[in-house]
Amino acid sequence: MKAPICLVENRKEQLAVNPEAIQILDKISQPLVVVVIVGLYRTGKSYLMNRLAGQNHGFPLGSTVQSETKGIWMWCVPHPTNPNYTLVLLDTEGLGDVEKGDPKNDSWIFALAVLLSSTFVYNSIGTINHQALEQLHYVTELTQRIRAKSSPSHDEAGDSSEFVSFFPNFVWTVRDFTLELKLDGRPITEDEYLENALKLIPGKNPGVQNANLTRECIRYFFPERKCFVFDRPTSDKNLLAQIEKVPENQLEWDFQVKSKKFCSYIFTNAKIKTLRGGIAVTGNRLGSLVKTYVDAINSGAVPCLENAVMTLAQRENSAAVQKAADHYSKLMVQRMNLPTDTLQELLDVHRACEKEAIAVFMEHSFKDDEREFQKSLVVTIETRKNDFLLQNEKASITRCQAELQKLSGPLMESISRGAFSVPGGHSLYLEAKKKVEQSYEWVPRKGVKANDVLQSFLQSQAALELSILQSDKALTDSQRAIAAERTKKETAEKEQELLREKQKEQQQMMEAQERSFRENIAQLQEKMERERAMLLREQEKMLEHKLKVQEEFLIEGFRKKSEALMDQISQLREEMERTRKSPSLFSHVFDTLGNVFIAGVPGVGKIFGAGMKLLGSLTK
Repeated sequence: MKAPICLVENRKEQLAVNPEAIQILDKISQPLVVVVIVGLYRTGKSYLMNRLAGQNHGFPLGSTVQSETKGIWMWCVPHPTNPNYTLVLLDTEGLGDVEKGDPKNDSWIFALAVLLSSTFVYNSIGTINHQALEQLHYVTELTQRIRAKSSPSHDEAGDSSEFVSFFPNFVWTVRDFTLELKLDGRPITEDEYLENALKLIPGKNPGVQNANLTRECIRYFFPERKCFVFDRPTSDKNLLAQIEKVPENQLEWDFQVKSKKFCSYIFTNAKIKTLRGGIAVTGNRLGSLVKTYVDAINSGAVPCLENAVMTLAQRENSAAVQKAADHYSKLMVQRMNLPTDTLQELLDVHRACEKEAIAVFMEHSFKDDEREFQKSLVVTIETRKNDFLLQNEKASITRCQAELQKLSGPLMESISRGAFSVPGGHSLYLEAKKKVEQSYEWVPRKGVKANDVLQSFLQSQAALELSILQSDKALTDSQRAIAAERTKKETAEKEQELLREKQKEQQQMMEAQERSFRENIAQLQEKMERERAMLLREQEKMLEHKLKVQEEFLIEGFRKKSEALMDQISQLREEMERTRKSPSLFSHVFDTLGNVFIAGVPGVGKIFGAGMKLLGSLTK
């Protein structure tokens, strides 16, 4: 993108998503690092975002008291240090703009900024003091503006306790900072300055309590925090009014250094945007989230992460099924040389292609808790496999019929000119027919229908052979009877051979079904074990953070607040224990899977049905 574009327009009555911006996001398949900046209007937010984009121009910079940015503006640029990611910069309209009709708009913009970002930058002027914390009261409203789970029985406090698992990193940028970074006479870092400002202050007056609530929420919700303080970029008011036109080397040296330090930190430390369970957010996923959240806000509901993820999963999983099935078909076309010599040859190719297709589905799907989409993939691949089987049979029939027509040409010509209508003609005919069969046997890659086509050819010759036999005057009645019986016996043997061949193919199909189901189970188990490990890491991170906050409150003398966290910590520990000890969903499946497929089931259809039923019951 050469310039930013409006992502969410803030109209007076409601928010509106810009379709053009969504189209841009839909084309980005890379994971996103999403940096959002929020703060009071006219505090220099847009300048910092332009610096992150490596530009002086881009997001509009206001030079008057009027706010320039309305809604949320987006700029997608290549990540400066990681070519595998795309950097998405979101600049929000200034909070506290007196021109706004509805003050709730600020709260919704703030909530959207938190939900969409992986790094949340709060920009303010002056110092982090009581007034600055009061201006950040929007963070205290997040419990009313965001829900983690859709369950109506989930209480607000319990729901917000999970915010830490998906909230972004928090960066506070303080502009026009004029104080010395000292505490009790000793130098401190910018981060220490922030953490000291976030300590709770004793006191019962409403102002102190409101400021403390903001401090609590920041510490509860944002475990990873960072602070940058900036001097004024220039003391020249004329230059300040058109700062986007001022060469960087004309700005104050300290400001240049801090700007570079800030950008370097973002480029190095800003993580990719993920959802619960470590699901990386790509461009099209971010677009879906934006629409889902804005639709919820406009309908009067509270944006819910769980609902948004499920909506996204429905779309993504349908696409994953299609992507995996198409991958399967593409591989099959590339790797098959029709007709295959044997059915097993085709089934081996199918097995390898199906394995890759399942891996594609596992990579691109998530939250398929009922295995609805995996079952859809199984059905789709089964259907496409059958199509390839039919193509293989058709190719075999076409090739075999063409070869037999060519090889039997001399035989048919001899019949036409009556070469076998002589004494001893039956023996001559058998010799000529045997030659055709032997020549046909030597033909390579006839395919799976070779014997069927040959048997059909021989059956088409049966009436003619009997006629030649009956008219052969060199044979006695007894010899004719013996020859007829021999022919009948040979025909019966060939039919038995065909039957055995079909039974063998049926067994191969059954075994292929079993392997297919085992492969689905194996890859599903592997994925769910990864998800369990990811869940444990998230829970451990939440526990570590809650224990840290609890200890800090205790040290600061707020014993009741420290004790209030005990219930959350106990519940989290119980959840972690259940996560660790819960047996694999598949432990019983591997013990019984062979029986499900092999134990006396008289057909592939029934095996397939049994497999689908078992697959559907895995999560129950």
